[in-house]
Amino acid sequence: MLTLLATVAASAQIHVVAAENFWGSIASQLGGRRVQVTSVISNPATDPHDYEPTALDARAFAGAQMVIVNGIGYDPWAPKLIAANPVQGRAVLTIGDVVGIKAGGNPHRWYSPANVHEVAAAITRDYTQLDPKDAGYFRAQRARFETKSLSAYTSLIATIRRRFHGVAVGASESIFAPLAEALGLRLVTPPSFLKAISEGTEPTAADKTTIDRQIATREIKVWVFNSQNSTPDVARLTEAARKKHIPVVAITETLSPATATFQQWQVRQLELLAAALRR
Repeated sequence: MLTLLATVAASAQIHVVAAENFWGSIASQLGGRRVQVTSVISNPATDPHDYEPTALDARAFAGAQMVIVNGIGYDPWAPKLIAANPVQGRAVLTIGDVVGIKAGGNPHRWYSPANVHEVAAAITRDYTQLDPKDAGYFRAQRARFETKSLSAYTSLIATIRRRFHGVAVGASESIFAPLAEALGLRLVTPPSFLKAISEGTEPTAADKTTIDRQIATREIKVWVFNSQNSTPDVARLTEAARKKHIPVVAITETLSPATATFQQWQVRQLELLAAALRR
């Protein structure tokens, strides 16, 4: 078994591998100059549900001093890579464990503002344990991230919640559910449909009929769909919403563009959602 117990102390930076780039972006900002972060899934054209890891991914995990995985069944390949490359002293942060969501729950925790703050605290805690001498630096990085970097994100969430609380919206899958809850929007799409599309299973005829009616009668103010997971059913419903002149907002699972920070990506999507709700 390899060991990294002494490596962190001797290294100029903590080497971090994040399974997904939304967590990688946050980890990079929290670590600043004291960390080097590699994200495995970073292509906006990739459907993370179907990702197949490469030999390069395995090497990255094997050499990491800290690994961040989403868990909750979202990235089942990641724990396998960790188990295949045991490293003494490596920190493994599983988001599902941090926020208390077990397998079978909604895995899209980066769309929950409250969970984002919980994860930021957990990452900072692990950085401090790996590199105690820079604890003050990591605390300052977290304070800057929470109060400055996320300021526009936090402000937009509060504004949308205040202006559109209780407004009925529809969505293509469960990725939007945590954000809808935080925004105070009334997500009327059947939860079983949201889960089916997210997990790649066939939605029921009854759920499809319900959503068809919601769109046909303009029960929903906005239709939100995940452009990285657009099934034939989702494409049909999205087109139906457009024909009924219901504003359509596309969101993605990973950073878009891939060079954006977590907050830049989220703020842009929130701005588009706010504009659609105002129409």
